[in-house]
Amino acid sequence: MSFIEEIKKRAKKEIKTIVLPEAEDIRILKATEMVLTEKFANIVLVGNEKEILEKAKTNKINIQGAKIVEPENSENYEKYVELLYDLRKHKGMTKEKARELVKDPTYYGMLMVKDPNSVVDGLVSGAIHSTADTLRPALQILKTAPATKLVSAFFVMVVPNCECGENGTFIFADSGLNQNPTAEELSEIAISSSKSFEQLVGVEPKVAMLSYSTYGSAKSDLTEKMIEATKILKQKEPNLLCDGELQLDAAIVPEIAAYKAPNSPLKGKANVLVFPDLNSGNIGYKLVQRLANAEAYGPLCQGIARPVNDLSRGCSSADIAGVIAITCVQAQN
Repeated sequence: MSFIEEIKKRAKKEIKTIVLPEAEDIRILKATEMVLTEKFANIVLVGNEKEILEKAKTNKINIQGAKIVEPENSENYEKYVELLYDLRKHKGMTKEKARELVKDPTYYGMLMVKDPNSVVDGLVSGAIHSTADTLRPALQILKTAPATKLVSAFFVMVVPNCECGENGTFIFADSGLNQNPTAEELSEIAISSSKSFEQLVGVEPKVAMLSYSTYGSAKSDLTEKMIEATKILKQKEPNLLCDGELQLDAAIVPEIAAYKAPNSPLKGKANVLVFPDLNSGNIGYKLVQRLANAEAYGPLCQGIARPVNDLSRGCSSADIAGVIAITCVQAQN
């Protein structure tokens, strides 16, 4: 069974409700049809009901069973205006500004997730919005999870016909949010990513702190950052199987690890790859996705108080359905 099929199977064991605030996008509607057909989640679509239904009909997409909510005409509109105002008034939020923001499907969707009386368990967005437009209201409304020092983003990469990682399954982090994390921040990204891997894949995480150098084969500020990040990580999580700084081949190919890093506890079997910066992380995931025909699920978020996940704007309907399934599993936990 593939990674995503296993995730969908887990999602079916405890059905969750996911809100989609980009409901006028055809890919979102097709993903909704997939989810409802496979019956692994309940769906709430936020947007203009007439336009949503017309697009679904025109494109012969069956979204029967999804709930459609128009923010301004909803029974919770005034309630959510008050909720947003209370949450943000210390930051200068006014009632008038709150009234405008609650009309925005993404803000409304986040408030549905925040509302303790709502049946919504998580949110997926980003097919047509930037990461910033998705995460800004998430952090304003939902805040960070307890004991979380840094919100970060990762991709689950599933590479076909690959013996590396966990049968071709990896987490790439941070590949979607933090541009140039410090050594301290990289250690937090590694810790969060290891927990995400264990939660979603169900096996022991093996974390590689990546660089263009292995064990000091080159020296620069860039390599020193990864050396320091690894040192901090090992101090924080002495029981976590991790190593660095490592070149990619020394991290995931046992034969290369045997002579480049013979004493590495990873032994070339890393399944969680922590990149030095967003440039390398983003380029890396797109290379693997396009050249190896890998499935790429994300950017998935870690560190937000409730499950919220971003999408790549180049995502397909199947990608969206997969991220919805992952969000359901995150909500179960």
